[in-house]
Amino acid sequence: MKTLMLASVLLLAGCASMGGAGAPPVDVKGADVSKRTMDNGDTIEEYRVSGQLRMVKVTPARGAPFYMYDKNGDGRFDNDKDGVSPVYWKLYSW
Repeated sequence: MKTLMLASVLLLAGCASMGGAGAPPVDVKGADVSKRTMDNGDTIEEYRVSGQLRMVKVTPARGAPFYMYDKNGDGRFDNDKDGVSPVYWKLYSW
C-alpha cells in the first residue's frame, strides 16, 4: 500500500514539474531588453522584438514581480473580456 502511494505521489510530482512554466507566453527570443529603475525603487524591464514592445516585467521594490504581455503582436497589451488589462504574477516555481 505504501509503495502504491509513493508511486502516485512521485507521478504527480513529475507531472507538476513538467510544462515550461518558466517560459513567457510570448516569443521574446532575440529581444532587446531595456531595464530602468524608478525613483521608488521599482525595476521595469521592456522586451522589444523588431522594435515592437512584446512584454513588460515590473519588479516592485517590495512584492512579487508581475508581467504584461502582447500575445498577438498587434502592439497593444491584451485585455480580458471585461476590458481589464491583465497582469500576470508568477506564484510558484521550482
